[in-house]
Amino acid sequence: MKIRNPFKKKKKIELLLTDWEGADGCLATDRIAVDGMPVGYMYREEPADNYQGYDSGWRFFAGDEDDSYDMVKNSSVYKLNTICNFSPDIIPLLHAPYGTAYLRTKDGELKLYEEALPTEEDE
Repeated sequence: MKIRNPFKKKKKIELLLTDWEGADGCLATDRIAVDGMPVGYMYREEPADNYQGYDSGWRFFAGDEDDSYDMVKNSSVYKLNTICNFSPDIIPLLHAPYGTAYLRTKDGELKLYEEALPTEEDE
């Protein structure tokens, strides 16, 4: 059995998310919460009925997880504030509606998924 060692980087979690008034649970991969990588891809889905009291709907990935990465074994539930400590730049994006996704571009900015995809001109 794999024993998680969250926060390998021994990060002190500070209160950064001060204006959040809803469910504050989220899912994040170990690449963020264990390895300390910044958020590279995030999306918000409507939580299942039985989780609506504590699931914000946000899902966070470093962005380098491939198809062989076992999301079930390598993801956990965290408070949004915890993930904000790894990537404070997500804070202004968290009020986005369900169905929204953001991707970190080559310049390091998180942009709406559709806007962040490379165009033919970029290739």
